[in-house]
Amino acid sequence: MEGLTGQAEALAKGEAASVDLVQRSLDRIEAGKELGAFRVVRAEAALAEAREADRRLKDGERLPLLGVPVAIKDDTDLAGETTPFAVIGDHKPVSQDAELVRRLRAAGAVIVGKTTTCEIGLWPFSESPGFGRARNPWNPDYTPGGSSGGSAAAVAAGMVPAAVGSDGAGSIRIPAAWTGLVGIKPQRGRVSGFPHTDPFNGITVWGPLARSVEDAALLLDVLTGSHPEDVYQLDPPRAPFVESARKEPGRLRIAISFRTAFGVSGKLDPEIRLAVQRLARRLTDLGHKVFPADPDYGLVALGLVPRGTSGVADWLDSMPNPVPEPRTEVEAKLGRLVGKRLLPLAKRMDPYLHKKVGRIFQYADVVLTPTTAQLPLKVGAFDGAGYQRTQSGVAAACPYAWTWNVLGWPGVNVPAGLSSSGLPIGAQLLGHDSDEATLISLAAQLERAEGWTYRRPESVAGAPVSQ
Repeated sequence: MEGLTGQAEALAKGEAASVDLVQRSLDRIEAGKELGAFRVVRAEAALAEAREADRRLKDGERLPLLGVPVAIKDDTDLAGETTPFAVIGDHKPVSQDAELVRRLRAAGAVIVGKTTTCEIGLWPFSESPGFGRARNPWNPDYTPGGSSGGSAAAVAAGMVPAAVGSDGAGSIRIPAAWTGLVGIKPQRGRVSGFPHTDPFNGITVWGPLARSVEDAALLLDVLTGSHPEDVYQLDPPRAPFVESARKEPGRLRIAISFRTAFGVSGKLDPEIRLAVQRLARRLTDLGHKVFPADPDYGLVALGLVPRGTSGVADWLDSMPNPVPEPRTEVEAKLGRLVGKRLLPLAKRMDPYLHKKVGRIFQYADVVLTPTTAQLPLKVGAFDGAGYQRTQSGVAAACPYAWTWNVLGWPGVNVPAGLSSSGLPIGAQLLGHDSDEATLISLAAQLERAEGWTYRRPESVAGAPVSQ
C-alpha cells in the first residue's frame, strides 16, 4: 500500500481498513515524536472519522481519498482547533474549516493533525519559541525546511502518505527539496486560501507534499477549486492532474538556469550545482532539448517585499494578543510603514513582470533551476538572531524559489539526489501561467527514470519508515 494512491485504491478494493491505516499513522507519529512534525495530533477524532469511513466504504461509497490519513499545516483553519501559525497568543478554536479542509473532507480524507511551522511562515525552517521545532528525518540535527517543514517531515518519515503545505516564497518547494519529496506550488488561485481571500496579497498558495508525483497530483486534484470570495479565480483544469502524471510529456525545451534575481545573493553549493546538472543530463537522455538560458527577472523583488511584509502585518494584527519574536515584529512593522504604501505599485507591476520574465517561454517550455543554494540548515541555526541576520542568512540559502511566487506561476520540486553527507537535494521545474500539467508530466517521467520513491531515510525512532 504505497503512498496516497495506493492506500486509496486498497481501501476502495476492500484490501485495507481506514482504522488500520489511521492507527498506523498515529503509531508512527508517536514513534517519531522527537521529529516535532506535528503541533496537534487528532488521535481520537481521526479514529472516529476512520470508523465512519470504513462504514461508508462497506456501504459502497467511493470518493478519491475516502479513509486515507493526511495532514495539514498549522496555518490552515480546522474546526475545533486553533490556528496560531506558530505565534504565541490568546488563540481560540475556529468554528469553520478552511475551504481546502472542506475539500479534503468532501473527498473523504481523514486529517490526523496539524503540522509544525515557523512564525507566520517567514523562514525556511520550522521553529518557534512557543510551538517547538521540526527536524529532518534524514538527519534530526538538520531542519526539514520551512515554512511547511512539519508537513515535509511527516511525509518523509512515513507518518502520512501526503500532506498539505503552503508556499509564499518557496515554503513547499524548499522543504520538499530538503526532505527528498515532490512538492507542488500551484498556479495562483488554483487552490483556495479561504477564509483568506488574497493570501499574503497574492504570493501564497497551498499545495501538496508527497513522495511520488502521482500522489502529489491526486492531492492537488482534491484541493483544486475556488471559493466565490477569492480574489483570484481560475477555470477548472482541462483534465485531472493525476492524468498528467500518467502520460508522457513529449519532447520539451528546457532552459537550465543558475542565475538568481537581481539584488539577491546566494553562493550555490557545488554539490547542488552538480546534482542539477546531472538531472539536466538525465532530461537530455530522455529526449528533451536542454540548454542554458536565464529568465530576465528585472525588478521582481519589488513585487515581493510589499506583498510579504504587509501580509505578515495583516496576519499578526488579526491575532488576539500576539507575542511574536522580535524579528517577526520587525517584518510586520516594515509592512505597516512601507509595505502597505507600496502594495498598489507591487500589484500594478504584474503585467510588466509577466511579460519580462515570460519571454523565456518563447523558446523554452520549462525552466530548470536549483530549489535552494545551500543544503539543509542546522536546527537552531538562527536561534536568537535578529531580523537582519536571519533575513540575510535565509536569503542566501534560498534565493531561487520566491520569484515564481511574485509571478504567481506554478513550480514543482523534484528530488535530485543526496549530498555526500546523505542530505537530500532538490531541483525546480518552473512553468508558465497555469501550466501545472506540463510540469507534472515531466516530473513523473523523471521519477520513472530516477526511482526516487525508493530513496528514503532508513529509520525513525528505530522503526522502518517505508509505507
